[in-house]
Amino acid sequence: MRRCLCPGSYDPITRGHLDVIARAARLYDEVVVGVLENAGKNALFSATERVGLIEAELAELDLPGRVRVVTFGGRLLVDVCRDLGVEAVVKGLRGEADYAYELPMAIMNRHLSGVETLFMPGDPRYVQVSSSLIKEVTRFGGDVGALVGPHVLAALRARLGDGAGPAGPGAG
Repeated sequence: MRRCLCPGSYDPITRGHLDVIARAARLYDEVVVGVLENAGKNALFSATERVGLIEAELAELDLPGRVRVVTFGGRLLVDVCRDLGVEAVVKGLRGEADYAYELPMAIMNRHLSGVETLFMPGDPRYVQVSSSLIKEVTRFGGDVGALVGPHVLAALRARLGDGAGPAGPGAG
């Protein structure tokens, strides 16, 4: 079985993330979505909540049995890959800044274990989307409904408010 890992914090998962996962599922028998638990980061959603949101959004896609979600933290990504029997890491790239950030890690991972990293260009509809930007726009009342799935949108509104922030509804 050919298996890849799509790691990330996914706080929260966006349509850009979902696009990369679905495209990876066309290339591999199984995609493992690895949710990074990092106590040093101030995440909006707990790892358990993020897993639930990812699973809910993935249920909307036609990928039965092809994708599973796990959490990891406090260890090297290559050790996670070895434990899961993963042959490659798949990362979506929105542009040059993502490439510059991801390339040194990809080279180190290959050096440490031989695991390859495959870079997948992001869908142009979502190149401006980041989880941080989604949270910020939501916090100030902007409409992110086209950029995240319905489960994530509901969770964001529940956590950050209904969009009546200082900028008012629909701003952003």
